[in-house]
Order: sequence, then C-alpha cells, then structure tokens
Amino acid sequence: MTITSRLAAAALASLFLAGTALAQTTAPAPKTKTDAATQTEKKAPKQRSAESLTCSKQADEKGLHGKERKKFHSKCMKTAKAGGTEKAK
Repeated sequence: MTITSRLAAAALASLFLAGTALAQTTAPAPKTKTDAATQTEKKAPKQRSAESLTCSKQADEKGLHGKERKKFHSKCMKTAKAGGTEKAK
C-alpha cells in the first residue's frame, strides 16, 4: 500500500468516527444562582401607581373588559396625571 492510499483510508475512517462523535449531545449545564436571581428579577411584577389602581377599580365597577377597559383605563390615566379624576359617567 502506498502512502497516499493509507492517508486516504485514514481520512475516510476519521470522517466516519467524527460523524458519530459530533452527533453525541451533552446535558445542559445547570444554571447558576446568578442566572436564577436574574430571571426572578426580570419576572418581578411592576409596582402599580395609585392612579392605575383607582382606574382599574373604576373599570371593575363598570364591568368593562377587553378593548373597552383598555380605552377607559387609558383615558382615566390621562386625566389622573393631568390632576383631575375620572368621573363615572
């Protein structure tokens, strides 16, 4: 056997072996405490303002849901920030 045929056979064998080695997967590394702390910080609910809570209570009293509730809440927040309060109509 010549050197080139031996090199070709070795290259072909390495391709077969590399294919199976690359197909193997490893388990993901466990998350560190810093990753867990970062995720809980991201998922922490935002504090709602007093105006927002008041507007939500008014929307509940009116029985508003969906787009109507969103529209009412938006209008209520604008008037609350301007210094007035949204009156029940």
